[in-house]
Amino acid sequence: MSELTSLRGGEKTLAEARGWIAANVESAVADLGRMIAVDTAFPPGLGYDDFAGLMADFVAPLGFASERVTVPESLWKVPNGPAVGSRTNLIASRPSDRPVCGLYFHVDTVPAAAGWETDPLRMERDGDRLIGLGAADMKGCIAAILLALRAAQACGIELAYDPVLLFCTDEEGGLYPGIRYLAEQGKLSGHILNFNGSAEARIWAGCFGLFNLRVRIHGQAVHAGEGNRKGSGLNAIESALPLLNALMALKAQVAARISALPPPPGKPPLAAQLNLATIAGGTAGGQVPALLELTINRRYAPEERFEEALAEIEAVIRRSVATVQGLTVETALVGHLIPTADPAGPHWPRWQAAMGQGFGYAPEDFRRWGAASCSDFGWVQRATGQHEVLLGGLGRPDRNIHSPGEYTTVPDIVALAQAVLSYLATDFRPDLNPDIPPTQS
Repeated sequence: MSELTSLRGGEKTLAEARGWIAANVESAVADLGRMIAVDTAFPPGLGYDDFAGLMADFVAPLGFASERVTVPESLWKVPNGPAVGSRTNLIASRPSDRPVCGLYFHVDTVPAAAGWETDPLRMERDGDRLIGLGAADMKGCIAAILLALRAAQACGIELAYDPVLLFCTDEEGGLYPGIRYLAEQGKLSGHILNFNGSAEARIWAGCFGLFNLRVRIHGQAVHAGEGNRKGSGLNAIESALPLLNALMALKAQVAARISALPPPPGKPPLAAQLNLATIAGGTAGGQVPALLELTINRRYAPEERFEEALAEIEAVIRRSVATVQGLTVETALVGHLIPTADPAGPHWPRWQAAMGQGFGYAPEDFRRWGAASCSDFGWVQRATGQHEVLLGGLGRPDRNIHSPGEYTTVPDIVALAQAVLSYLATDFRPDLNPDIPPTQS
């Protein structure tokens, strides 16, 4: 007897809908191509309005009404930073009397790094591989969830939850991520599925925080031919060498701080990190450079305090600057994500079962681990007091996320869509639905 004919009425429809997803995945592939073509790189964050418009167009045929929510510039604008676009977030909903399940996506990508062999904003296909900036992190997730919702509509699947789609800005290290603003404005309800995660058999244990500190070192520009004269000019790049050496020494100290957060299977313990993320200075060979600008990225463990980690770096900067007469330095916090505490909660067993169904994982395959990578959901936990956050996505170790050649695969899009469809469906594991009274399950 086949799977379809052996299942009861509602479950048969759900099984058929999973098949519909596999048969119609090319529509999701086309959607992903359109999403990748919209440049939402952060920084600078210029493409959010256009992307919100595209999402509104995608969800309207599914019966969703869209609301744009813009983060005020006063919250995210970096002092002395460049002019950048509007921080436009989109909430798509179609409320009924069912419990709400939020489906969260960050729409920004990192800027395209050097080394791409293809146009990062034009999706390329290599067999089942879909290559492009944001393909795995996380525009491919949006394509998968839209496919799941279309399957529910096409196959008449009854949903246990009202899905609310949250398309949010500035997750990639921003000073004021969009989901933080939505949480603080009371725009969130129900529990949330966060797709900034893995396609692996993972139970999320939380993650580190991070902050980005911009440092601007000011010297004095003169003709390069005069720069070796005493009292003539001040080379900002050369004068920064004591600071750079001191930061490298601090980097080693920071890396010795081990977190109790469980690491991924087979990986070493998670440690704090300090990295020199960007550096720029000088204009031409004929001029002594008057400015050096660098960004320090600090990933701090849940056991550390942000204020202490920041003060430690600032103390190193002050000591180093004091060794060079006439040098001035200014610092500015340009990004901050706080740690996400243990996100376990009553909906996790159902989500784990849905992930197992979609990706073919057995219950014993799942392992619990955290990460030194970061999430904007620490801000959600702080603002709402709700600590449960479900995590899934398309991340895998070989997907080149944040690197040239980033990709996801057609089978993973199908699997994630099937997992989400199952999770949202009334007929999927009602015994694991904490929102159904026990007498009904």
